Amino acid sequence: MVGGVCGLLGVYIVLRGMSYIGHGMSHAVFGGAVASYILSFNVYIGATLWGFISAIIINEINRRNKIKADAAIGVVTTAGFAIGVLLISTTRSFTRDFESLLFGNILGITDQDLLVISLVSILTILFVFFCHKKLIFILFDKETSKVYGVKGDLLELIFSLVLAAVVIASMNAIGVTLLAAAIVAPAISARMLTNNFLKIVTISTIIGIATSFLGMYASFYFDSASGATIVLFGAAAFGISALYAFLRRIYHTHSHGDQKHAHPHIHVQEHQHPHQND
Repeated sequence: MVGGVCGLLGVYIVLRGMSYIGHGMSHAVFGGAVASYILSFNVYIGATLWGFISAIIINEINRRNKIKADAAIGVVTTAGFAIGVLLISTTRSFTRDFESLLFGNILGITDQDLLVISLVSILTILFVFFCHKKLIFILFDKETSKVYGVKGDLLELIFSLVLAAVVIASMNAIGVTLLAAAIVAPAISARMLTNNFLKIVTISTIIGIATSFLGMYASFYFDSASGATIVLFGAAAFGISALYAFLRRIYHTHSHGDQKHAHPHIHVQEHQHPHQND
């Protein structure tokens, strides 16, 4: 579920050119999780509050000021992570609970974690299903979408809150330091395989599910950190997709009427090459 929902949201993040938001949001919630643990509250309470507040601040800074989103994300979310590290260093209580938050731990998943992951997955799927067309409109032409009455600022805020919820639900399984790659890797892998948007969403979700499934079972048998193993499987998927895209560029099939032939793609004068009918 974590892999699938990360792959699903990752497509919209990558195509918006905001890959850094997944990295930043995962770091931001760490501070809230640590604060909750030290104050003997449920970890999800602090992480949720911190994540949602960070999402709102980032959107407001990006909307009201002439500052690019990545700059705002860098300052706000890194500050959240720094607060978490500061609290750990002052209390001297770096336990395996914090290690699981940082790097992920398959054996640390509780029934509560599974319930949270299930609820967030359902929420994310419903959000994408009902807001898909508006998200696409904003993604490719935000200015025109305003003319048609699409509330882009509100939708982007909701998207950020949904992303924060996904990050919070995934942090115990994958770890906040590695979660960004789990969000981005399936999306960019799918993008290399096709130009069709619906196919990108489908393939990205499937890659996310497959890499998480394989990574989790591999981490169990090799006794390795689940987050790191999942990310390495995601990196492998990206490498395979990149190789496939490269081979497809240099050698592809052309159709001319009823005739179909394949040949190496050699550039001659602005993307022209001779054809021979066989």
